[in-house]
Amino acid sequence: MDYKELDVWVQARELVKSVYILTITFPKEEQFALTSQVRRCVISVSSNIAEGCGRQTAKETIHFLHISRGSLYELETQLILANDLGFTDGGTDLILDEIKRVKKLLNGFINYHKKL
Repeated sequence: MDYKELDVWVQARELVKSVYILTITFPKEEQFALTSQVRRCVISVSSNIAEGCGRQTAKETIHFLHISRGSLYELETQLILANDLGFTDGGTDLILDEIKRVKKLLNGFINYHKKL
């Protein structure tokens, strides 16, 4: 199956859009700090899913899926911090729900590859 057809990858792409829309509202002085870090982090999620799917063995695939999962946790923390700093006007709840959904899908995908 092509990685672009995987629900986990599709949902990770949706997360990118949501995060980019949210970070537009971050203060301009954060453009090269938290805004940039959050955006790189969310892009890492879908990118590492894709890279993992391009690998030859399940072990290699799992390695990149774990990196993707780590990026999800990092993203979650960064958005909580952005909320704490008042950058989001509490607008992170829906995105945090999206992150939970992607985590569940990603954990299922990791478990699937562990059984191969």
